[in-house]
Amino acid sequence: MVCVSRLNGKVFYINPDLIEFLEETPDTVLTTTTGKKLVVEDSVDEVISKIVAFKQKVFLGLPQVISQEDFEDIES
Repeated sequence: MVCVSRLNGKVFYINPDLIEFLEETPDTVLTTTTGKKLVVEDSVDEVISKIVAFKQKVFLGLPQVISQEDFEDIES
């Protein structure tokens, strides 16, 4: 989840996979895959940086994939 702030300063978290569009009009508007629009204090660049950091955490935390050859060595 990515932390962003509404214009009134209230913080909320959004699943970045649900963000379809980011616009600066001049306020930053997040449009979700369901069509809901959310106006936030964070700039587009800040939101993108937060999404990249979140994705890095997710993907770097994945367990190492075992190849078929390694799996066959383990079985024998």
